[in-house]
Amino acid sequence: MAIDQGINFIDVSPYYGLTKAEQVLGKALASVPRDNYILATKTGRFGYNETDFDFSENGTIASVDESHQRLGVDYVDLIQCHDIEFGNLDQIVNETLPALRKICEQGKARYIGITGLPLKIFTEVIDRAEVDTVLSYCHCSLNDKSLTELISYFEAKGIGIINASPFSMGLLTNRGSPDWHPADEETRNYCAQAAEFCAQQGTDIAKISLQYSLSLTGIQTTLFSTAKEDNMARNLRWAKESLDITLLNQILFNLKPIANRTWPSGRDVNN
Repeated sequence: MAIDQGINFIDVSPYYGLTKAEQVLGKALASVPRDNYILATKTGRFGYNETDFDFSENGTIASVDESHQRLGVDYVDLIQCHDIEFGNLDQIVNETLPALRKICEQGKARYIGITGLPLKIFTEVIDRAEVDTVLSYCHCSLNDKSLTELISYFEAKGIGIINASPFSMGLLTNRGSPDWHPADEETRNYCAQAAEFCAQQGTDIAKISLQYSLSLTGIQTTLFSTAKEDNMARNLRWAKESLDITLLNQILFNLKPIANRTWPSGRDVNN
């Protein structure tokens, strides 16, 4: 349904569902012409613990081949180092990224990228190595738009920007953030109050969140995830509707006390 409605960029990872996401996606794409979609996956992160990361050259090469098998494809359009803040950035620059370039030279991928939460990891790596894309999450949404401060830097480097999680991993939804969410209590409370304010105005904060992220210039792709077809159809409908600027400004004002507040991820030195 998503591809039929115009969505053509699909992002996955061995980490999602501990390889199940790639397996299920591979089955779903088996009957879809390969040129109908752009496929991205990742390497480096394979589980929830610090020991579940492998940014070595051999591990990277093996991971890509295994992803190809699960996805049922000969190549991916984009291969990304997943959550590099959990690794040693020297290794990312000197070992992982060169391995990914070799994979591209072999025709197994077209472009390479890096992903993660702390914004400083992007400039620290890009100042020393060449990548084609960055994937940042929870930094281009109603409560945190700090990614926008780096847009001109990425543009000067010719790097495409992928913005993920416009709903801030559930903070900007009516159901609220899940128990595992790393945001502090004050941030959770302010976002919950913003959701209630939107409901009082007769709208869904998730709608404004998605529309706001899509309205920001300089971002090439915005990713959202859902397991329900109804949610996919709803998000597509919202994406085509006009953003209520008056309501948006009220929400941004209400969230100002926690604007651009984030949380640590990965190694302390990378935050």
